[in-house]
Amino acid sequence: MPFEEKRTWVLGVAAVVSYTIYLIVVLTRSRPHGLSQVEYVAPLLWAVGGSILVSIVATIVIAIAARDDRKDQRDREIDRMGALVGNAFVVLGAVGALVLAMADAEHFWIANVLYLGFTLSAAVGAGAKIIAYRRGYWPW
Repeated sequence: MPFEEKRTWVLGVAAVVSYTIYLIVVLTRSRPHGLSQVEYVAPLLWAVGGSILVSIVATIVIAIAARDDRKDQRDREIDRMGALVGNAFVVLGAVGALVLAMADAEHFWIANVLYLGFTLSAAVGAGAKIIAYRRGYWPW
């Protein structure tokens, strides 16, 4: 498995796991008060920071183990395609947050729509890259 594919697995799994942990924390804290009254900022920052930290450390470990695995043209094309697929979800999350902001929604909902957009971007982009690595990629 090429270095870039391993790195893609790490980024995708880290995004999904950190978001899942964040959801569990927020949903368990919401029981007595209601969902929009939850203190979500600290768990959100911990989830994002933890995902970034795990991704960096795991990428370093994979890079040390790979040593001489260089990025070729195929890797660059797959990375570009995955980024384009993932960016669509960043845009959808931003549009959703913009609509919520114009509707005077609470900060909780706006922040969570943005975080969901970022997470879907990472997960779907990583999924598209992994499929391209596994099934092949033919730029048209």
